[in-house]
Amino acid sequence: MTARTNALGQPIGAPVPDWRGAAVPPRTPIPGRWCTLEPLDPARHAGDLFAAFAEDREGRNWTYLPYGPFDTKPAFERWLSQSCQGDDPLFHAVVDGADGRAAGMASHLRIAPAAGSIEVGHINLAPRLQRTAAATEAMVLMMRRAFRELGYRRYEWKCDALNAPSCRAAERLGFTFEGVFRQATVVKGRNRDTAWYAVIDADWPALERAYTAWLDPANFDAAGRQRRRLSDLIGRQR
Repeated sequence: MTARTNALGQPIGAPVPDWRGAAVPPRTPIPGRWCTLEPLDPARHAGDLFAAFAEDREGRNWTYLPYGPFDTKPAFERWLSQSCQGDDPLFHAVVDGADGRAAGMASHLRIAPAAGSIEVGHINLAPRLQRTAAATEAMVLMMRRAFRELGYRRYEWKCDALNAPSCRAAERLGFTFEGVFRQATVVKGRNRDTAWYAVIDADWPALERAYTAWLDPANFDAAGRQRRRLSDLIGRQR
């Protein structure tokens, strides 16, 4: 690729024609086939979420999050009301299409429309939602909103570098690993090195085709087992 330079011979980035920024995420549901994402409402979702998260009896899902676990429902409700009602982060409840109950949450955060950058985070999925089509679709729906509906250029995933399941999830979804920020912050009195992953708009069309093929009901047998792996479909589309 030929390097671009300015009139002084200095290397410069490629032009972004007609860039006017991305849109701010709306506080509206995102419907899917296997699940629906609903803007988190403590009055509607707290009971289902507290019960679902209680299935994680050892509290493993909370280890790398900066809050939780919550021993009582009132404590959980207070946290939801105080911390999950803003626009950045913008929290969503993951409502399982199988039973209509909220069984997870995730948010858009670090929302920068002028730069075209947005992050997904605060992901907590109850054990019964993990490794399901609904869990994958929840992540796809949030990404699709960012790229297709709102016009973002960059979609980030950051996690504790020691959080192996989160790193594997990002890689399975086709995010590109961009490095580790050492001693990025302190969480629950512990050092956190942060692993950075991202998808950019140029990646999105191939990824969306792979996601669509994987989420097709025809990709699952009568027992719900996948016929084709997502990583294989992503590799083929790329």
